[in-house]
Amino acid sequence: MELKLERIYDKPQDLSGYRVLVDRLWPRGISKVNAKLDEWEKEIAPSKELRSWFSHDPEKFPDFKAKYIAELNDNPKTSDFISMVADKLKSDNVILLFGAKDRENNQAVVLKQYLENHLGQA
Repeated sequence: MELKLERIYDKPQDLSGYRVLVDRLWPRGISKVNAKLDEWEKEIAPSKELRSWFSHDPEKFPDFKAKYIAELNDNPKTSDFISMVADKLKSDNVILLFGAKDRENNQAVVLKQYLENHLGQA
């Protein structure tokens, strides 16, 4: 099975996969019904301080990535999240949902790479 990224504001590409929102804040204008989520993992998202500092500035992305990975490494929830994703991937695709407009420079991109590295998929 496959680990995928999808912007929550887009029409869902894969409703058959396990859909996980990885933003700390609920996306504006999206109802809980229309989100078609299986889970919301806000504890795995970047801290409020890191998110505010980054402010979706592409020039800060390399530093943001390093700081977010450090947060993931220090987060006690990360190992449970990795285990959950690994378990779901045995039978289903896992779709990491994010709200950011920038599809290249956001926390879901970093989290996907982090998971792939820890799951031996990179």
